[in-house]
Amino acid sequence: MMRVYDCIIDEMVAGYAKSGNPSAVAYKDWPRFSKISYTSDTHGGRLVNNFSNDVAKSEYSKFEDGGTMPVGSILAKDSFTVSAGGRVSPGPLFLMEKMSTGFDADGGDWRYTLMMPSGQVIGVTGGKGSGSVAFCKDCHIAVGDDQDFQFFLPEELRTAGN
Repeated sequence: MMRVYDCIIDEMVAGYAKSGNPSAVAYKDWPRFSKISYTSDTHGGRLVNNFSNDVAKSEYSKFEDGGTMPVGSILAKDSFTVSAGGRVSPGPLFLMEKMSTGFDADGGDWRYTLMMPSGQVIGVTGGKGSGSVAFCKDCHIAVGDDQDFQFFLPEELRTAGN
């Protein structure tokens, strides 16, 4: 899947960039924590990749052994699909940003952003379309604060953040 991903990443970033969110462009140069693109059932069965900004790298690279992420940490998960006929299509970009204490105590003070491959922002926690990303928070609450509301990819797919 790496070859397929290499072929589509520029198209994905060009679309996400239309959102005006700086992380939608910057994430591709952040440390990547997935060796290969992998299927995420919780993200629509799409192939995804995990990234973190430099603020998050130290804690995120510890996975379940990490502590609470520092304010300003941003985790990105881009996505794409490959049809049975081999057609590759960009999918949404999912962002999690650790906000200051009190932003959303129930959700671990994470802000979720969902944008389409066209750059259209579907929702932002506490902002426009907030109800459209409520399912992100609801899902991450299931992990709870033991893991700072983060899910982690399977061990065999992890890297230290290349």
